[in-house]
Amino acid sequence: MSAALFEPITIRGLTLDNRIVIAPMCQYSAVDGCLTDWHTIHLGSLALSGAGILTIEATAVLPEGRISYADSGLWNDATEAAMGRVLESVRRWSAMPIALQLAHAGRKASTARPWEGGAQIAPGTPNGWQTVSASALPYAEGENPPTALDAAGLDRVRSGFAEAARRAGRLGIDAVQIHAAHGYLLHQFLSPLSNHRADEYGGSLENRMRFPLEIFDAVRAAYPANRPVSVRVSGTDWAPGGWDSEQTVAFAKALEARGADVIHVSSGGLDPRQSIPVGPSYQVPLARAVKQAVSLPVVAVGLITEPEQAEAIIRTGDADMIALARTVLYDPRWPWHAAAALGAKVRAPAQYNRSWPRKVRDLFKS
Repeated sequence: MSAALFEPITIRGLTLDNRIVIAPMCQYSAVDGCLTDWHTIHLGSLALSGAGILTIEATAVLPEGRISYADSGLWNDATEAAMGRVLESVRRWSAMPIALQLAHAGRKASTARPWEGGAQIAPGTPNGWQTVSASALPYAEGENPPTALDAAGLDRVRSGFAEAARRAGRLGIDAVQIHAAHGYLLHQFLSPLSNHRADEYGGSLENRMRFPLEIFDAVRAAYPANRPVSVRVSGTDWAPGGWDSEQTVAFAKALEARGADVIHVSSGGLDPRQSIPVGPSYQVPLARAVKQAVSLPVVAVGLITEPEQAEAIIRTGDADMIALARTVLYDPRWPWHAAAALGAKVRAPAQYNRSWPRKVRDLFKS
């Protein structure tokens, strides 16, 4: 029996060699939104991993949408050119499809880098700015409150996502993902814990989904029609009274009706009171709930570390693909090792052809 994890999958006009997705992972190493040589090294290494697709980190569609001052961006010609230089270098040596996550951090923006403590930086101080959100509610007690987006602010964000999608199309990005998870801006509109608006964008589930769905429509219209658009969602806030799996399913159905190609299910990140039962595959049930409700492909993520574990997720139908983040940073050749363990083949650069272990001499595809 062939390994389900290494079966190809076609999404809109894009065919992936296997079901392994390298998830977007922030590197906090950009300068004024521009990717740097670090990204060439980082992405270049992962592009040789044998995964099905590589996703560039959360990339802000506006300067104030960055998580930190060192985040990637795609809002002007300079950021587009910098990303283009990195892509040119990586693509010279790898044919792996490359996706891009489009993001806006909302009230979780304006922070220090993680190794600098990661705390919010107040507006008016170096590397800090005024944040925005669905409502004027800070993420954590004692933080500077965000400004609630008015009509003009909503237009600016909507236009920012659309313009970034157009730039991604020009760069030849193979797929884009809209970040509506982890407590960032679109998640802030979705969750009743962060959205206390009294207008058409707040209150009912239909209203709370309105702005994220408008963002999807704007991105889908701006991005080439033959390339996939996915959405990353948090399946639950892990907090009482918050966003939950049932609402996630409703959102996924609405996205499917609008032409979304993939739903990537993660969780948490919206409220510091969250209580997450972390363990192997702890988020897979959230992906399963979406998978059972829609016909489009679903990606599962979260403490997926073993080849047999990943294979079981695909083979049982809990998800169509699995995503790796910290796992693949720790082991950038994880797909090679998974293929060896499951008796499959994986694509590798010719320069590495002689590296296979003696017992799996047919590991690499020609």
